[in-house]
Amino acid sequence: MQITVIGTGYVGLVSGACFAEMGNAVTCVDLDKKKIAGLKKGVLPIYEPGLNAIVKENYAAGRLRFTHSLPEAMRDSDIFFIAVGTPPGEDGSADLQHVLSVARELGQHLERYAVIIDKSTVPVGTAERVRAAIAEQLGKRGKSIEFDVVSNPEFLKEGAAVEDFMRPDRIIIGTGSKRARDIVQELYAPFNRSHQRTVVMGVRDAEMTKYAANAMLATKISFMNEMANLCERMGVDVENVRQGIGSDARIGYSFIYPGCGYGGSCFPKDVKALIHMALQNDFDPAVLHAVELRNERQKSVLFDKIVARFGGDLNGRRFGIWGLAFKPGTDDMREASSVVLMRKLIDAGATVSAYDPAAMDTAQRELPRAWFDSNRVRLAENQYDALAGVDALVLVTEWKPFRHPDFTAMKKLMKVLLIFDGRNQYDIEQVRAEGFEYSGIGR
Repeated sequence: MQITVIGTGYVGLVSGACFAEMGNAVTCVDLDKKKIAGLKKGVLPIYEPGLNAIVKENYAAGRLRFTHSLPEAMRDSDIFFIAVGTPPGEDGSADLQHVLSVARELGQHLERYAVIIDKSTVPVGTAERVRAAIAEQLGKRGKSIEFDVVSNPEFLKEGAAVEDFMRPDRIIIGTGSKRARDIVQELYAPFNRSHQRTVVMGVRDAEMTKYAANAMLATKISFMNEMANLCERMGVDVENVRQGIGSDARIGYSFIYPGCGYGGSCFPKDVKALIHMALQNDFDPAVLHAVELRNERQKSVLFDKIVARFGGDLNGRRFGIWGLAFKPGTDDMREASSVVLMRKLIDAGATVSAYDPAAMDTAQRELPRAWFDSNRVRLAENQYDALAGVDALVLVTEWKPFRHPDFTAMKKLMKVLLIFDGRNQYDIEQVRAEGFEYSGIGR
């Protein structure tokens, strides 16, 4: 099938590459000419395990193309995925300017029946606005061309996006058109070979499903962090509690790991957007407000522990941070707990040495230039280099290379043998047996 994907971020590039991997002819469109030039040379704008290989292979095979011109891509395609960014506005609402801009351009150049698919995470009612924007442009051209707008939300985890796309838990198709439904089901047929994963529903239902899914996962995380903080005050080890409740099939083990707060491009943004939608409809989303508040507070937990141990004046103190990305398997630092922690440490007078297996370039690009110029932040060559002369190690992101560290090497490097474990990654007894002081979350 001939497909055009507009947007080459996490969602667009992964979707385009995976559709091409299944034999489709895919053109990815992005206005950023530098990004398109890089993609043609095999330089990806994001880090995602497994993505680099399938992009290069399918580009070399001619199944995957890149262009900055949507009209050029439209000549051969009848299926268009809108996968552009929907950043949060100041009021928490999703900014749809890029989505609607794409819709208008589609309307300006559409010449035959097409299926336009919203892949971006968009508020309920967006498909109607996309349809109206396209229809308005067709009207200006004096054209009467049939088209359908479908909601097909993505459910990709950063760090496992390729695997999630190739082996999805579910494929949501939101449409009231049989013609569009049949086309989209045919497109996804190769991903349904072992068993049926497709769920067909109304467009607005599909749009809400994406937000409800992310809000539910964020709720589980915030709930467990709430329990962790209570456990810590009552002399209870939350890790035992986690295993006890996770064994209940109704709860499960996923997303009940206590930590120092969730981040990334999805959960914070989508919870805010869902709160905004609720308030617009005269409904007070009490649970969502609590989820967001707990997460904001949780991002300060590690700093609060540091202050409790060293006092509020951290001048002359250096801290080694392991992990900058908001989660393992990605270089994404959007809404990352590490950034909140570093800002608080620097404001309190401390200096920071930091290391991340994937996010060093991101950190160099996105952290405040003043932090580097004033030597308040140093990006280390490796995880042990980050520990030279530090008063404590602070684990923020639970990357695999951090799981079994060389404690002997650490003792030679660290000034104070102290670990603040923001993800409860280490065994307390083992760490203490090695001579380290230990502070976890809810332990």
